[in-house]
Amino acid sequence: MRSKLLLILLCITTAAVGQIRYGNQGRTDANNVNISYSNPQEFTIADIEVEGAEFLDKIALISISGLKVGDKIKVPGDGITSAIKKLWKQGLIGDIQIYASKVVGEDIYLTISLAERPRLSRFEFSGISKSQESDIREKINLIRGRVMTDAIRKNAELTVKKYFYEKGFLNTEVDITYKKDTTIHNSVLLNVQIERNRKVKIRDVNFVGNQNYSATKLKSKMKNSGERPRFKLVSAIVAIGAKVVGPKQERVKMLDDEVSHNVSKSVIEIINENVKLNVFKSSKFVKEKYEEDKETLIAFYNSKGYRDAEVISDTIVFADRRSVDLNLKVNPGRQYYFRDVTWVGNFIHDDKTLDRILAIEKGDIYNLELVDKKLNFNPNGPDISSLYMDNGYLFFSVTPVEVKIDGDSVDVEMRIYEGAQATIRKVFVTGNDRTNDHVIMRELRTLPGQKFSRAELIRTQRELSQLGYFDPEQVNPKPLPNPIDETVDIEWELVERPSDQIELSGGWGGAFGFVGTLGLTFNNFSLRNIPHFDKWRPLPVGDGQKLSLRLQANGKRFQSYSVSFSEPWLGGKKPNSFGVSFNYSVQRSIDFFTDRTTGSLQVFGTTVSLGRRVRWPDDYFTVSNSLSYLRYNLFNYGNTLGFSTGAANNFTFNTTIARNSIDNPMYPRSGSSVSLSLALTPPWSLWNDVDYENAENSEKYRYVEYHKWMFDAKYYMQLVGDLVIEARAHMGFMGHYQKHVGVGPFERFQLGGDGLTGTNFLLGNDVIGLRGYDNNSITPYDPLTNITGGNIFNKFVMELRYPISLNPSATIYLLAFSEAGNNWNGFETFNPNKLYKSSGFGVRIFMPAFGLLGIDWGYGYDKLPGQTSNPGGQIHFSIGQQLR
Repeated sequence: MRSKLLLILLCITTAAVGQIRYGNQGRTDANNVNISYSNPQEFTIADIEVEGAEFLDKIALISISGLKVGDKIKVPGDGITSAIKKLWKQGLIGDIQIYASKVVGEDIYLTISLAERPRLSRFEFSGISKSQESDIREKINLIRGRVMTDAIRKNAELTVKKYFYEKGFLNTEVDITYKKDTTIHNSVLLNVQIERNRKVKIRDVNFVGNQNYSATKLKSKMKNSGERPRFKLVSAIVAIGAKVVGPKQERVKMLDDEVSHNVSKSVIEIINENVKLNVFKSSKFVKEKYEEDKETLIAFYNSKGYRDAEVISDTIVFADRRSVDLNLKVNPGRQYYFRDVTWVGNFIHDDKTLDRILAIEKGDIYNLELVDKKLNFNPNGPDISSLYMDNGYLFFSVTPVEVKIDGDSVDVEMRIYEGAQATIRKVFVTGNDRTNDHVIMRELRTLPGQKFSRAELIRTQRELSQLGYFDPEQVNPKPLPNPIDETVDIEWELVERPSDQIELSGGWGGAFGFVGTLGLTFNNFSLRNIPHFDKWRPLPVGDGQKLSLRLQANGKRFQSYSVSFSEPWLGGKKPNSFGVSFNYSVQRSIDFFTDRTTGSLQVFGTTVSLGRRVRWPDDYFTVSNSLSYLRYNLFNYGNTLGFSTGAANNFTFNTTIARNSIDNPMYPRSGSSVSLSLALTPPWSLWNDVDYENAENSEKYRYVEYHKWMFDAKYYMQLVGDLVIEARAHMGFMGHYQKHVGVGPFERFQLGGDGLTGTNFLLGNDVIGLRGYDNNSITPYDPLTNITGGNIFNKFVMELRYPISLNPSATIYLLAFSEAGNNWNGFETFNPNKLYKSSGFGVRIFMPAFGLLGIDWGYGYDKLPGQTSNPGGQIHFSIGQQLR
């Protein structure tokens, strides 16, 4: 039997069809051994060999097959069939045969002949961009050296398709081809050819048999499956005096002279109307999001009392390769109403108190979503959980249970578990690598030994977000209850972000030409760590102090230097802030031919401030006071200040009362900020011997006197999701003690433009922006005194914001605005109805290293005095968070 007898027990099993093919029904070998497929024979396995295995372990392959030397098998029979199936199941083999190399009596010698599948050497993409390729490489499960199986290939194809499906490319085609790699044995190169084709968008959303609500109302609930917008939103917020002509006209008509009765809707109503029309929604079709929207749609019906509402059918119809129509049929069922609401398990608070907070009357539409808000978390008012949890009842729970349904009436039982009051045992923070623990702990309102309070937990979250050292979106309080001993530990999970900033900019400074600026701000500075070089990163940090250095220069013509330092917790025990600053500036007139100084203005200033938090009327209030001194030295400066040579001294006491409840300093969604400040100089004219009516201006302004009032208010409201509206009002007034003295040439108001410092850097003027107009263009001039600058200003702003990214490394949001303002010399010319209006849009980008950067396009609607037309469109750049 030395001749090799091929006994085909089972032929090649293909992966494509998964079939096992058999040979002839009977065969006789060279040694007259008859193999009959109709009459199997039993043999003992004498030996098993493996051929064709290069990378795979032969012993492991024999083990996987289930065949063992000494086993008895029938030929042909299930043993060989099972062995082939087991080996093929591993997905590592491309071709496999098991044959008898020889048969000696009742002994059979088997050979497993196989061809290994090739391994992946590398893969490449075609038909997509580099950024898309980078994203897909992170998602796709292709690893070099891995055996290429059909499953891996199919998974790769599905992953690529899913990636593009989520972006609205439902017609994406993926073709994966192999190419032999000649540099590596038994390896292949994989080419993933991708044809995205066009995005599939939602053309129409149709509600079949809908009778309860308008199609527009129902579409507004499908936030992720909006129709393709039929019109472009010119401006969601229209300027004062604007008339919105319906969306079908696709335009916004501005009325300059009158307010049309058609503009009776509030700005919020206009915005909400546009939201319903899917202006802010994506129109691409994504199956996952569509399923979510159907659930949201049913939740809407449930909130209106239709507790049995269901989607009976929905079909997705391809209108063409680029768009689909969605057809939904909803059966709302019967509308239900509340009948009896009863409380069970409440001992701390009686039924009357709980009923008052729940505020649900017999006959109200049945709405469990509203009930859940009133029970657990109500952003618009009190809720039952707050009533308990603000008093330490951390373990409190309440469950609404439907106990009876009678016709269209539902009886609900509120089952309460009050539990015991929880005492705070330990408080600890994590994630603060740069900021010292005491800076965080002093802001906490949840301290060991106190009763647990959810309200104080939320307030502490706001205070930590306001510090600016941590990502406001990731300030996470994590209560860790201990029911056994009725205590709770609180972990504050924080994610630090860079807070230091560098300002490197240049701009056109009017008569000065180009002015360069270099500024450094260290927002988490530590004065006490200056001697400890191991705590420098790159400067000493961690104590929450602020150090700012700033330099502006235009060669010899202009230089300005300033340094400031502030400590928010003077002494470390109470939130009493302390600040000190110094500045020096000089402006020179230079003779072009001789390069000699022909005139100059020097300003030296210093300020010391002290502030504190107060608890009345509530603990959002702060009071701050400061003393400042400015000295102006003029030499042959011209007549823009009323005198050209001399000195002016400005001693000022400033007091500010402010209330700030804004939830997030970078992208506020709720809260308000209101401040009223008063700056007073001593009334020098009341006790010195100067004859102000006849005195020269240099003598009159030797000691500047005035009183200055400033009012600023901001309000934020969340409309839909992260869509936020901001309303602002700013007002200022400068007055004098005696009419013949006046208020002097300093500290006046300049209005218009981007709000950055304009033509004069040194006079202490308040520069207020008004987009759509040139810088400082709305600034009155007094020909009698030759002084430029207003004594009264008003400014009103409405701004709509939507974030693109809330990542702490780059916060980006878009905005649309309307604003109006004016600037007057005094009450003789003051007219609050005469305002210069503008509207436009812009973008803000906050990067920790550079602060807040912005660009706006504004359109000014009104002609300025002396101009023949309105300013039209203007582009404005801004740096930093502007107050006004």
